[in-house]
Amino acid sequence: MLLPNKLLLAGALSLAIAACNSNKQPHASETTDINEVRELEKEELVARGEYLLTIGGCHDCHTPKKFSPQGMSLDSSMLFAGHPANMPIPPIDGDALKPGNWMQMGPHITSFAGPWGMTFAANLTPDSATGIGAWTEEVFVKTLRTGKHLGQENGRPIMPPMPWQYVAKMTDEDLKAIYSYLRSLPPVVNRVPAPVPPTEVKTK
Repeated sequence: MLLPNKLLLAGALSLAIAACNSNKQPHASETTDINEVRELEKEELVARGEYLLTIGGCHDCHTPKKFSPQGMSLDSSMLFAGHPANMPIPPIDGDALKPGNWMQMGPHITSFAGPWGMTFAANLTPDSATGIGAWTEEVFVKTLRTGKHLGQENGRPIMPPMPWQYVAKMTDEDLKAIYSYLRSLPPVVNRVPAPVPPTEVKTK
């Protein structure tokens, strides 16, 4: 009668040891491997976002330009920082505000005038006060899905010429990649002016 009891005790001990082993934390090398994979995935996501913004021509409006005898180039210190806050705004040709006429653009292609009034390319850098630094990924995606500022139902609309209707057709994965890339940029303090309605635009 003693032998079976010993066998039962040995079996119970084996199960206990197995349970303890299953609850062990990963070795340091295993944790490092997991972190490396996550970092690689993040780098790939950021690279994908940069690619999408580049081929989408998003620099055209959201990055100020530099001018030289060789032509126009991007201001690398202001990548995706939007319309320069300290740039003087000259009077607008009144005809640009009439439906059916030409739209007028500022010299950096970051400010625009049309029948909707005057608008300015937004600061998309992760500055928390003047850019999208305080935006969550969910808010960013919802903003571009709905065409409403901060994705709020009663928020102001995203103004022309931002083609949000086409951007909204991107997959969640692509929009999240764009968000990841923008969050990887250096934050730039640049408070872009608010949209100006047609009745308040200064014309010449």
